[in-house]
Order: sequence, then C-alpha cells, then structure tokens
Amino acid sequence: MAQPEEGLESDGHWMALALEQARLAAAEGEVPVGAVLVMNGELLATGRNGPISDADPTAHAEMKAIRSAARQLGNYRLPGGTLYVTLEPCLMCAGAIFHSRLSRVVFAAPDPKTGAAGSVTDAFSLATINHHCQAEGGLMAEESAALLQDFFRLRRSATER
Repeated sequence: MAQPEEGLESDGHWMALALEQARLAAAEGEVPVGAVLVMNGELLATGRNGPISDADPTAHAEMKAIRSAARQLGNYRLPGGTLYVTLEPCLMCAGAIFHSRLSRVVFAAPDPKTGAAGSVTDAFSLATINHHCQAEGGLMAEESAALLQDFFRLRRSATER
C-alpha cells in the first residue's frame, strides 16, 4: 500500500488516518471507531466499526484491520505490526491483538465501559499471556472522545424526538 511522505511516519500521522476511518464509520451510522495497521513504516490495512452494517458483533475496527492485514499477507501472524485505534480495545480485540502477534497498539481515547488496556481491566499487563504487546493510550484522545460524544449526543437527541 501507499507509503506516506518522508517525515510523516509518526504516531500522530497514523492516528490521524485512524480518525478518518472513525469519521467514515460515523457517517455510516456506526459508533465512530477507526483503526489502521502499520508494518515496516507502511500502511497495511484500515478498519472501521461495522457491527450494525455487517450484522456482526465482532466487526470492530481493530478486528477488521487485523483481518484485512492477515489476508493481505496470507498469514494470521503480524509480528512487528502496530495497530492505531481511536478507542481503547475491548477484551475481544485484545485477544485478536495477542493472537496476531502485533508488537504494539496505540489508542486514543480510553473506554471506561469495556477498555481492556487499563480502563476496566488490563489484559496487556498479564504476565501469563504467551504473547506480549505494548499498549499506549492517550494520543489524540480529545479528538477521538469528541467524535464519540458528538455521535452519541446526536443519537440521544434523535430518540428523544
């Protein structure tokens, strides 16, 4: 896939692309969560929430990006990859991250209801899991949180009418 211009291969650059995916999810009526998967400094896959449109409870942004990357490489293991996601992964997504052997996950906003990287539980700190992945949160958290808040505010006002 396309490689960004020189100097743009920063965490902020990749998270901005994940936020674009989140905006696309919102435009489709999905909870605005987006993800991009990067390997060797190149964008390998993108994903955005799709449980409603796909009629699939596992169609989280992270899952879709991991599935797409694995298909492209012809391998379910993605060692050395970094997943950028606009919302803290849930336990299901954390499990997929471990099984895919990603090296790092960078998330924007914490998820106080289902977050599995420190908010509700911290699967990434479990010493007994056979694969360890570095999890970092807070990058562009305000922008991601604002997208989520706006989305749910609009939904609440639509149901109150």
